[in-house]
Amino acid sequence: MKILKSTLALALLAAVVLSCGSNGKTVETSDAKAVKANAEATAIPVATTESIVTWIGSKPAGKHNGTIGITEGNVLVDGNKVVGGTFTIDINSLTVVDLPADSEWNAKLKGHLLNADFFDAANHPTATFEITEVSPFAQAELTADKAEFESEFTPASLSEVMVENPTHFVSGNLTMRGTTKNITFPASVSIENGQVKAVANFNIDRTDWKLMYGDEASVADKAKDEFIYNTVNVGFELKAGTGAAL
Repeated sequence: MKILKSTLALALLAAVVLSCGSNGKTVETSDAKAVKANAEATAIPVATTESIVTWIGSKPAGKHNGTIGITEGNVLVDGNKVVGGTFTIDINSLTVVDLPADSEWNAKLKGHLLNADFFDAANHPTATFEITEVSPFAQAELTADKAEFESEFTPASLSEVMVENPTHFVSGNLTMRGTTKNITFPASVSIENGQVKAVANFNIDRTDWKLMYGDEASVADKAKDEFIYNTVNVGFELKAGTGAAL
């Protein structure tokens, strides 16, 4: 029995080391970067009713998903290239879509996500994303998938969730809960007839923005499956300009 326990402990430790080691991140994340000025760029307003952010949070026993609204923003275009943009995300508009909208559990989960354990919406009611660079997509430049602790609800990897046929890497300063980090992710971006359309799906490590509740760092919690994965899936569909919907 002691040998079995030791073997299980070593296996668990190995899984923890892999999840925290040098196998890559959910997306490339770094300190905030300067925004490049472009006097020639044209600002195209975001169609907020046709743009949305999605999220998926996971734990070994299950997962939840929902949306968050974009309240304002613009995309900066120079010729046929996106060169910048700023977007405001209304944290209080967060919804949970996998539970009945009028259920007690939906209200409890939403309330918990908005309180100080997670987004602290009372003090940080909005998040922002400001584009710092848009470059052509190159498969060879993708960050390696992050190794995750295995469970029934292990978060999908970046290579599994990213959009098909991405055209660009988008980099930008994401500010949540008073913390700003620059992230780079693959996206499908197009400009046609005065419209900009962008779609992306990627993962972030929530603890980079101090969303620490249920942090999976504890080996003991992993052994008991009592944690929330630090990896959160984020997706968005964005339209700027007028004309046909996404």
